[in-house]
Amino acid sequence: MIAVEKALEQYGAPVYVRHEIVHNKYVVQTLERKGAIFVDETAEVPEGSIVMFSAHGVAPIVHEEAAERKLATIDATCPLVTKVHKEAVRFAKEDYDILLIGHEGHEEVIGTSGEAPDHITLVDGPEDVANVEVRNPDKVVWLSQTTLSVDETMETVDALKTKFPGLISPPSDDICYATQNRQTAVKQMGAEADLVIVVGSKNSSNSVRLVEVALGAGAHGAHLVDFAEEIDEAWLEGVSTVGVTSGASVPEVLVEGVLEWLSKRGFEDVEIVKAAEESITFSLPKELRRDLRAEAAELSGQ
Repeated sequence: MIAVEKALEQYGAPVYVRHEIVHNKYVVQTLERKGAIFVDETAEVPEGSIVMFSAHGVAPIVHEEAAERKLATIDATCPLVTKVHKEAVRFAKEDYDILLIGHEGHEEVIGTSGEAPDHITLVDGPEDVANVEVRNPDKVVWLSQTTLSVDETMETVDALKTKFPGLISPPSDDICYATQNRQTAVKQMGAEADLVIVVGSKNSSNSVRLVEVALGAGAHGAHLVDFAEEIDEAWLEGVSTVGVTSGASVPEVLVEGVLEWLSKRGFEDVEIVKAAEESITFSLPKELRRDLRAEAAELSGQ
């Protein structure tokens, strides 16, 4: 969200964004009001315009399409997604079969698959493993979509390892740290709460996973809402403890809105469940940093 806001300040509206910058309705609507235009395909962006690639990443062919249309590109791909892309390229160069664990049609999966389409096979859950075939079972590696449930991913990995004992794991964990931390907290929360409310959008993979994790941890009910007004008061019947969490890209103001809504209905005592301290911060896209520095240098020289 910050990257798009900075781009609008720097270049003025409109700034085109290929796909939702993050999967959150509030964020997208807020940015649209400020002058961002979200498109599904590069061809929708007028020639010579500015286009930003979303946090989910894009395939190399998208960069080629942008160059053909003479678009000024800003790559806001999440660094964790970029890491997976680089791993895919490296293993493809070493002629591995790459088993990409993820959900078919998700933007991140499409982008990663585009890095090495001849080497990547999508595995959409453990039930998909029986259909997987590789050229050499001794030269196969798995990668994953960064926003999956950790448990779901490892269940698929275990099934793959049973079929391919020589399966290699990536050099480091690919699941987003923010996703992992939230899932860890929700496991604790779900074991103690009668109801868990997840603040997030329905097209957010990591938000949907949080609902599943809460139910798996023992919560009697778990629901996904974008805004506090979407909560059904009927969900509170017979409930003494409510857990509240949010997807990785959800603004704090939406969580505060849910807490305020619950407080007005008798749920005033708040206990914070913290799985880990999050101290990682990511820089603005390099293209935006470059232009901001150039402007600052110009102003200081005047």
